[in-house]
Amino acid sequence: MKCLIVDDHPIMRLGIRQLIVNKWSDAEVGEADSVAKAVTRFAEIKPDIVILDLSLPDVSGTEGVAKMLRVAKEVPILVLSLNAESVYAARVLQMGAVGYLPKDLAAEELVTAIERILAGKRYVTPSMADRLLDILGGKQLDQLPHEQLSPQEYRVMLLLAAGKGANEIGESMHVSAKTVSTYTARILQKTGWKNKIEMTKYCVQHGLTERE
Repeated sequence: MKCLIVDDHPIMRLGIRQLIVNKWSDAEVGEADSVAKAVTRFAEIKPDIVILDLSLPDVSGTEGVAKMLRVAKEVPILVLSLNAESVYAARVLQMGAVGYLPKDLAAEELVTAIERILAGKRYVTPSMADRLLDILGGKQLDQLPHEQLSPQEYRVMLLLAAGKGANEIGESMHVSAKTVSTYTARILQKTGWKNKIEMTKYCVQHGLTERE
């Protein structure tokens, strides 16, 4: 089994590596501390699975997931995050990742998650499952404003909250600044926020910026 671990914390990478080699003694494990380095390591290792931190130094929010999905193609990606809210799992699964695991459960659940994913299945924790089904099924009960956004609108929201401008966001998402402005208008319309200041304040209050 070949695995690529993408996380900017050395201790976290070490812990994940140890869990993997304890289960698969012949595993080949590569590491990267940024998405840019992960792209290079992916080509070198050709892994069977990628374990990807949702928050990395060279990307914002789900941007790292999007970039790795383009590189990994058919290789499954398991996303790790400090946030245990089901909405994050829903977002990355909608984008194309096959699993989502809160970091505080990694010691207990990581091997199970990898086994399930290598068997061709998806993985989320049991506690997330019911809420996740509601979100992916389109139920609107108790839905937070950001849960109404499409994956692309959600990415724009995160980048705007991180202080990025329309041109910079457009370059990272490979769309025009005009398209970014269109997404921004849709975000404000769907959520009811009056401006980007309210948007940013909301993201900070709900832990949607920086460490997700």
